[in-house]
Amino acid sequence: MAEKSPDFGFMATGIGSVPFLEVEATCREIIRFFPHMPFWPQFVKRSYLEDMSVQYSEGLPLLEVNEEKRSLTVSNSGERESELVNFYERFFSGDLESFAISEAYAPGLYTLMASLNEIKSDQTHYIKGQTVGPITFTSGILGLDGRPVIHDPELSEALVRGLAIKALWQVRMLEKSGRRPVIFLDEPSLSGFGSAFSSIQRQDVVDKLQMMISYLKDKSDCLVGIHCCGNTDWPMIMAVRPDIINFDAFEFIEHFLLYPDGIAEFLKKGGTIAWGVVPTSGFTGHESLKDLLKKVGGGIKKIAENGLNLQAIVERSIFTPSCGMGSMSPANARSAMSLLARLQVESTEGAFQGL
Repeated sequence: MAEKSPDFGFMATGIGSVPFLEVEATCREIIRFFPHMPFWPQFVKRSYLEDMSVQYSEGLPLLEVNEEKRSLTVSNSGERESELVNFYERFFSGDLESFAISEAYAPGLYTLMASLNEIKSDQTHYIKGQTVGPITFTSGILGLDGRPVIHDPELSEALVRGLAIKALWQVRMLEKSGRRPVIFLDEPSLSGFGSAFSSIQRQDVVDKLQMMISYLKDKSDCLVGIHCCGNTDWPMIMAVRPDIINFDAFEFIEHFLLYPDGIAEFLKKGGTIAWGVVPTSGFTGHESLKDLLKKVGGGIKKIAENGLNLQAIVERSIFTPSCGMGSMSPANARSAMSLLARLQVESTEGAFQGL
């Protein structure tokens, strides 16, 4: 379905992981806090199956999950060729159901959808999902040779294609809500990319990210974002042309704003910035609404100096926490969600006018 360019106007949403255990209550709370863009929660303290990589491993070739050992590894079955053939038969035939995320692996997805179905709304907004990104996924699984799978071209290509079709299955699932899906590719492994400690090549990053983005954009009307909770090579991320770039605006806003020309160009071409301004690591509960708005306002002002008006930037902006909330205490996570909801209300009431 065709749709005009999105006007987010600082809608608020979450990243994915939460520290809670009560699935239904959490989903209802998320809908209350983020009515315009609810996200399905990952209950990382509830089950190892909700680990950010394990959660997306079902149906992918040559992977084994061991819940007791809390491990995701490459299978030593000796059936590499036949498993890859089977995978590609399913992939190229578009067999989405064979790549489904089951309820055991993502109860938050199914429960959020059921909760939304109970709500009658005259307005169509957005619904946010997420998947582990291709770099984080393939660099976090060791092959039989002890090296990360990202260095195995044949298997890593299959796994990235597998993530792409699993994300498309998720898009189809989210579309049933009547809202436009937004899918974030979560890429914590890109933090510090380009340092002496990173053996990953820039072109490999670009190719894998572009493959997933192109696949989803060609086959659906979803919006695709890239989330990185640390500093990274932001011009590289912009060059990949996601719809949304999500960064830790609390800790790394100065690093991000080193590229005001590139950011302005990204926005002019239809991109959106998701400002992760509410901290998750080190959250105290005493964070000031005024200070957070001031921080984002300073960023908006700098970007506006490159030929964008204020309203254009606001339309292309989202609020998120700086990262997933899974490592927070339940009390702090609720406080962070409440703060995000208040930031959305405050920003829609002209908080950035007169910059």
